[in-house]
Amino acid sequence: MVDVLMTPETLVYLAGVFYILGLLIINQVILRLMVLTGTGFYSLYYATVADTPLWEAMFISILIGCANIYGLAVLLAGRSRLAIPRKHADIFDHFGDMKPGDFRTLMRHANRYFVEEDKILTQEGLPLDRLYYVISGQTYINKKGDCFNVPKGVFVGEVAFLTGSPASATTTLAAGSEVLEWTNSNLTAASERSVRFKLALESVLSLDLARKVAHSVAPNSAVWRPNLANTIRQEPLPEPVPGSRAPRTNAPPN
Repeated sequence: MVDVLMTPETLVYLAGVFYILGLLIINQVILRLMVLTGTGFYSLYYATVADTPLWEAMFISILIGCANIYGLAVLLAGRSRLAIPRKHADIFDHFGDMKPGDFRTLMRHANRYFVEEDKILTQEGLPLDRLYYVISGQTYINKKGDCFNVPKGVFVGEVAFLTGSPASATTTLAAGSEVLEWTNSNLTAASERSVRFKLALESVLSLDLARKVAHSVAPNSAVWRPNLANTIRQEPLPEPVPGSRAPRTNAPPN
């Protein structure tokens, strides 16, 4: 039985079967394992098909196998939680299904800090070259006269990053909040170097946008801060004209 399985004809058929199965599978780990197995059978075929082993073909097959093993190791390392930077491990679960390797790349370009006083992150209508992620604290939004707050765990500036458009609102981060900050140029360069990272980042930002759209109407519990709104607008809110509809502010009733 062993002699039948070890014939050159059987070996080359087995190698071909594993290659074909590998190419039909989307999962990268299984694909690489299938191709690696097929490469092993091809190496055995080259060793037994002739009276003298086909050393050149065996050498190339071994090189292909080594390259495949290296790629498999990198792939597994990128999916291992060991790739998560220790100082950012507490926020890894905030980023959805992003793989540890992609998260590590994202954090490599991040600046994490606390703000000691209210900090304006974006100004409505002005260009933006930064992307932010609010880890903790309050974020206040002023958009076309509406002022409301959003919970922690959101990106700020993702629309400007994805589209290159100016900021759509003025965003202020309250004192004592913790935030991650990236420069758009660094993230763009990292995305150009790795398509996988680009797709992972766009997926996270798209999910964040979808959540914001789902909660696009400011909640009744939003905190109205007239002093903050006036500071952002750099002028007091206009008094409503009698008989006209005042702008929505989410201010609690008196």
